[in-house]
Amino acid sequence: MSTTFSAVSITFSIVVLAQVGLMDYFGLYYLLICVVGIVCALIVPRIPPLSMKKDNYLVEGKAMPDSLPEGYSSSVQYGLSLAVQRVDEHRGIVQFIENGVKNSAGMWFGVMPVVMCIGTLALMLANNTPVFDYLGMPFMPLLELLQVPEASEVSKTMIVGFTDMFTPSVIAAESVTSDMSRFIVAVISVTQLIYLSEVGGLILGSKIPVNLLELFVLFLERTIISLFIVAPLAHLIF
Repeated sequence: MSTTFSAVSITFSIVVLAQVGLMDYFGLYYLLICVVGIVCALIVPRIPPLSMKKDNYLVEGKAMPDSLPEGYSSSVQYGLSLAVQRVDEHRGIVQFIENGVKNSAGMWFGVMPVVMCIGTLALMLANNTPVFDYLGMPFMPLLELLQVPEASEVSKTMIVGFTDMFTPSVIAAESVTSDMSRFIVAVISVTQLIYLSEVGGLILGSKIPVNLLELFVLFLERTIISLFIVAPLAHLIF
């Protein structure tokens, strides 16, 4: 769910598109984001590393039994029984507030420092070093194959999205002049989804069994799939 079915909000998508000066294309832009998201959701879980994950449950005994327990004629009836049982165990508004405070504290003190640290380091590297220029070079042949204008400049935005979602659009607004290329960067930067300063930091700070290397592979997979969908359609739009 966290690496495939999450989606960037419409409001932040507007911010990204406004950064590259293409707000007139918002309808097509967000439609493409939805299409790419669905395609990635169909493909990514069926290839490594996600396809290699076992269907194990974190809490023993919570998995759905292979057959219905005695006394239940359908899975709906059994599911309703479990739901009622869960409600009976709830302690009311006090438990609700208690869980909310614990989750908030975990975010503030466990996740936010990591997010802020990674985001700051990413911006420093992107603005003051050629690190992401070199890391983006392997995308040059693919961008040229897909006939993306200003492929050299666009390639610089491909890997930097792993650290922060907004940075690619900032770089594109400053260095890319082609509307089509800026549109492609704006879409890709949102559909890559795995950002260490946001979603990635949350995943690494949780109990989800995905490590940093696997997150990077997922990021690359989503980037390549997105490019193969967005670039040809961008040629039709522009």
